[in-house]
Amino acid sequence: MLAKRVIPCLDVHDRQVTRGVQFGKAEKGELRNVGDPVALALRYNAQGADEMVFFDITASAHGRATMVEVIEEVGQQCFMPLTVGGGIRTLADMGAMLHAGADKVSINSAALATPDLVCAGAEKFGSQCIVVSIDARRIAPDRWKVFSHGGRRETAWDAVAWAEEAVRLGAGEIVLNSIDADGTKQGYDLEITRRVSEAVGVPVVASGGAGKLEHLVAVLREGKADAVLAASIFHEGTYTVGDVKAFLERHGIAARKLASP
Repeated sequence: MLAKRVIPCLDVHDRQVTRGVQFGKAEKGELRNVGDPVALALRYNAQGADEMVFFDITASAHGRATMVEVIEEVGQQCFMPLTVGGGIRTLADMGAMLHAGADKVSINSAALATPDLVCAGAEKFGSQCIVVSIDARRIAPDRWKVFSHGGRRETAWDAVAWAEEAVRLGAGEIVLNSIDADGTKQGYDLEITRRVSEAVGVPVVASGGAGKLEHLVAVLREGKADAVLAASIFHEGTYTVGDVKAFLERHGIAARKLASP
């Protein structure tokens, strides 16, 4: 079995890491600040995180400039790969984040609006740098639709079909976010994760719903995810990255070892 990745996720708004439930919005006061992004990144780097994902949820030119500064600071002090998403709409945006120190860029609504951006990004920077993030909501017992604009707008895409199309366009990885499970700590959506994982030939990162260690085991085993993304359980100090990796190992799931810088 290939080793599974454990990835803390930092949602950044006005240079603060925030958390909400089911894609709560900053303008509605539905987010709470949980810390400084650079300080948290250093903490998770020391704990042995395999990667770090930053999402800029400010969605403004000022927010992107702030995120560039954050990535530059983190990249100078941390040794894990960094993925950055949020507000990336052009090749220039991708290049700016990669130049700042990111290893991958994640696109979501921009990929839906301009699918050629996935192709162009893969051609210019390589598929390994292009992540397509998918926000999926269950709309019927056996149906999941893709939502854009931070989960506010329903699209015509079925979640599995869009994942397949994103990979065909050149995405080298899929981050699958369950809107229903986000921030609830009730567990990942195992069914849609499994369907997407079985449908595409690139790594799938499960996101949304981690509340206890058993949830991570379930989505890696039953959901067939290649990696787990989590936020609240790390930010609130419920578990460390080391706790997660040790639990996975005890349950027969290989996790990457902490590498010395």
